[in-house]
Amino acid sequence: MAGTLVKSIDLPGNRTFSVVVNDLLYEPVDCIVNAANGWLSHGGGVAAVIARAAGPRLDEEGNEIVRKAGMVPVGEAVVTTAGKLPFKGVVHAVGPMMGTGDEENKLVKALSSSFLRASEKGWTSLSFPGISSGIFAVPYDICARSYIRAVTEFFREHPDSSLTTVRACLLNGPLLEAVKKELHRTGP
Repeated sequence: MAGTLVKSIDLPGNRTFSVVVNDLLYEPVDCIVNAANGWLSHGGGVAAVIARAAGPRLDEEGNEIVRKAGMVPVGEAVVTTAGKLPFKGVVHAVGPMMGTGDEENKLVKALSSSFLRASEKGWTSLSFPGISSGIFAVPYDICARSYIRAVTEFFREHPDSSLTTVRACLLNGPLLEAVKKELHRTGP
């Protein structure tokens, strides 16, 4: 199931950024991004849905990462197995909470870190959900700018990346509307 395409943008180097409405668990990509917290505990939202569908191995690997290296800092990303999911892996991005300051740049960094982790694995396609827009309460317009900046800046700074396809997988609602508005405004 490929979802509903909202907009697709061709970027230099034969790269594509698409915004789709879909269930993240059914995205036609090598890996998905999880909107994670620094402890990689998947108690609610997208993270809980991914963890339940993936099975215990995803949680076990996340716990091991935290045990060995400590809490994953805001703006960073780590990779675990996809467990029972049909992906090569899950990239866990730790976005900022509203009120921590510099949320837009921190969110760009979290997504860029996700793209870099996927590229390091040699994966060619990735899909990410709304990050920091739910319980982390970063306003939708800041999230929208961050998502688009992260994709365009990453491809500009990493022209040799294995990633060729990045998809923002969103649900109908105010975040999607903010992303559409930002795409119209910036026209990358």
